Amino acid sequence: MVDIFTIIFQIFWMVLIFSSFAPLFKNFSLHSARDAIIRQIEQKRKSRVITLIHRQELFSFFGFGIRKFIDIEDSEEVLRAIKMTPDDMPIDFIIHTPGGLVLAAEQIANALRKHKGKVTVFVPHYAMSGGTLIALAADEIVMDDNAVLGPVDPQLGQYPAASILSVVEKKNINDIDDQTLILADIAQKAMKQMKEYVTELLKEKYPDKAEKIAEDLVSGKWTHDYPITVEKARELGIKISTDMPKEIYALMSLYKNPSSGRPSVNYVPINYKED
Repeated sequence: MVDIFTIIFQIFWMVLIFSSFAPLFKNFSLHSARDAIIRQIEQKRKSRVITLIHRQELFSFFGFGIRKFIDIEDSEEVLRAIKMTPDDMPIDFIIHTPGGLVLAAEQIANALRKHKGKVTVFVPHYAMSGGTLIALAADEIVMDDNAVLGPVDPQLGQYPAASILSVVEKKNINDIDDQTLILADIAQKAMKQMKEYVTELLKEKYPDKAEKIAEDLVSGKWTHDYPITVEKARELGIKISTDMPKEIYALMSLYKNPSSGRPSVNYVPINYKED
């Protein structure tokens, strides 16, 4: 007769093995669902869909959460996708990001700007900092009514470049240490470079307003996390559409953060709006 403890031990290992592989099966199913919606959008709009969506995702077998920002790996993948797209094919770029590495964001923005087909950037929730740079490179920006962009003023470590310059200007040069003066020199260069870059991004679409829009976004008049709403963006002179395809909302629903205990938001997921 089989020992009861042996059976319990075998069941324990079976449960452990299943729980280890369950996240892999779940992720495979999730990626398949995302790909299906992306293909649906592509077929409907006759476009290449590229997504840059940064959410907290489960990592490996152990369920650790990691948060992502725009990095060089992102820019390499986006550039590869654009290279695989015919010159005359429209690109629909779906972005949801807090920002990230300026170099990577500029590489993506440059590649989108050079693409001959129409480029549309969709912002369903937010595209801050480097995400805004990418949006500005598009031929058309489509935002949800409540989505936001953000300022693109350079940041040096934990400090805004504009704030470093502001502090230095208020002090006697003899009272400022060398390290702060070096930071101020770098900050001044960063501000100049970013303003020139944003102006260059916008000059074809907004020949009379490009420099003014760049000044507003780069000068540090707002904090770096200031939400630029649809209304505010239009006030600055940026053309914004709010005609967001419903498929993009369906896609974003597949990028939810992993649950940790009781959800903060709850509702019956029924669409009461008539299509």
